[in-house]
Amino acid sequence: MKEDPSKEAVRRLQALILRETGAPLNPSTNAEMASIVQSACGAVGEQIREAEPERSFVQREVTILLADLRGFTAITATLPAGAVIPLLNRCLGRMNEIVSRHQGVIDKFMGDSIMVLFGVPDKRPDDVQRALACAVEMQLAMVEINNQDHQEGMPELSMGIGINTGNVTAGKIGSDFYSEYTVIGNEVNLTSRIEAFSLRGQILISEPTFDRCRDFITVSEAMEVFVKGKAQSVRLRELYAIPSLNLEVPRMRKETRHSRRLEVRLPCSFRLIQNKVVMPKIYSATIRDIGYFGVLMETDQLLKAYDDIKLEFDLPLVDFKASDIYGKVVELEHDKSGHLAGIEFTSISHETNMKLQLYVQLLVMASE
Repeated sequence: MKEDPSKEAVRRLQALILRETGAPLNPSTNAEMASIVQSACGAVGEQIREAEPERSFVQREVTILLADLRGFTAITATLPAGAVIPLLNRCLGRMNEIVSRHQGVIDKFMGDSIMVLFGVPDKRPDDVQRALACAVEMQLAMVEINNQDHQEGMPELSMGIGINTGNVTAGKIGSDFYSEYTVIGNEVNLTSRIEAFSLRGQILISEPTFDRCRDFITVSEAMEVFVKGKAQSVRLRELYAIPSLNLEVPRMRKETRHSRRLEVRLPCSFRLIQNKVVMPKIYSATIRDIGYFGVLMETDQLLKAYDDIKLEFDLPLVDFKASDIYGKVVELEHDKSGHLAGIEFTSISHETNMKLQLYVQLLVMASE
């Protein structure tokens, strides 16, 4: 049987008074305090029951936005403990402002991720449009945040965003002691899978989301991916712009897609990542070209589109071993030498990123 929460509150108050005064309360004062706490708990419980006599749930179409800071765990490993929380709070605080302006509802913060709902508890005809505008402004805000952090010597942050629209179950989950309004269902899980496919600075949307606003946005061609829990492939599109609102994704995504690549032959090794776990088996490969945001890799191992990998290779001109680069397979080719995989970096530490940029710059100067 669950213990009355008022008793735990009394014990905590007793411990607090003892710690601050150095003396325990006498029995009669203890009894009076217990009565006050029990009355207060009873009043709060009654207010909750009056406000919501039944646990009601509704089925509703909702647009779900899930955003995640890419490589934040690796970045924080290089920072002093006192800098991590202010950095995260500054970023998520800015996201909170944007969500509020677009009338979204923050469902929860999950470490360095944020889940936002459009369509609950109040449904509006422009829920999808507001969700998409919110996503673009979030990515634009990341540029502002990075400009400020760069002046303070902080590492660059990047965010991946996934958006999906579908029917969910919405309502309060929990007990009288603690509850929260949230949504559950397959569409929530699918949003999480879509977000996992998104790259740095990228916004990916599902086909149902696209169907509800195809004349409102500019997007890429559809890409077919397979996600856990779905027997059939899922169609995704990358959001580029919202012309009517004069909103466009930051230049970083454009630079990533069109950045200069330089031919090299660098031995490298990689490991596959499955369910966010780095597998122990090491594969050998050769980097055929390299840029600020990715590499073209030749390998005997047959990779699949959107496989996640962890890379390791030496940068000879700068005498540095890059051992903390994570990437995603975004393109596959085949030639007479073997399998070629285009890798876009999804996470890279500040130090490695600086060394990589210096290495590429030296290659550029040597080629001119």
